[in-house]
Amino acid sequence: MRIRLDIAYDGTHFRGWARQPGLRTVQGVLEDALARILGADPRLVVAGRTDAGVHASGQVAHVDLDEEQEARLPRRRRDGDEADAVAALAGRIRGVLGAYPDVTVTRTTAAPDGFDARFSAVWRRYSYRIADLATGYDPLDRARTTSVKAHLDVEAMDAAARSLIGLHDFAAYCKAREEATTIRTLLEYDWHRAADGAVVANVRADAFCHSMVRALVGACVAVGEGRLEADRVLAIRDAAARTPDTKVLAARGLVLAEVGYPADDLLAARAEQTRNRRDADEIGS
Repeated sequence: MRIRLDIAYDGTHFRGWARQPGLRTVQGVLEDALARILGADPRLVVAGRTDAGVHASGQVAHVDLDEEQEARLPRRRRDGDEADAVAALAGRIRGVLGAYPDVTVTRTTAAPDGFDARFSAVWRRYSYRIADLATGYDPLDRARTTSVKAHLDVEAMDAAARSLIGLHDFAAYCKAREEATTIRTLLEYDWHRAADGAVVANVRADAFCHSMVRALVGACVAVGEGRLEADRVLAIRDAAARTPDTKVLAARGLVLAEVGYPADDLLAARAEQTRNRRDADEIGS
């Protein structure tokens, strides 16, 4: 049985998603909770592995259960009827995680045939939140907002961001990984000022290479500060090489907001297509 988990977390005190010996990670905490409930050795496959300090409100993962684990799924009665065992698992996980945890499972559902949290995904959406001098500093938002000591020109940032949309080589905005492709389709990239005054980016792509979102954000912030001409973001991209003109901004402002999947009858085909492409190109997630 394959189960889909919808997950949210505050990444402040995690060393990223992926399990690492001796370090507190989102995967490690959730797999340990699952092991307490289901026993054996549950392993999560995730839509997008986030770095240390990065948050998520719409992360997706799946776990495969053997027959013994399936038999241990929690079954509770609700209004005289047996509650769905898979749906009840989310509540049991939250119970193991305790009060006010920095990671939670918002929903558990039986995965449709062909579903793979990583390879079936067709896009990922991130948001990035900044407080500039016009916004001011709110200590209640410090864990999810990066501060910039400037008055940002949001219109210039938005125009620069939109100019980057499309299928391109984003090597200039990625941390290099040996034999990994940096060609991505950037589907959306825009900036706006939210009702509370924060400057917020919306970034959506078929996939992201390492540090890509924070590097794209750093380039547009440089434009908003007046340190970089808007057309330079394109020149930097087309040069396909990292440059000191831009910097990778802090993880604290970044949130994995949503993961998109095709219709159920297309899940298996999408997973096969993505897996074959990544095997050929040696793509890291």
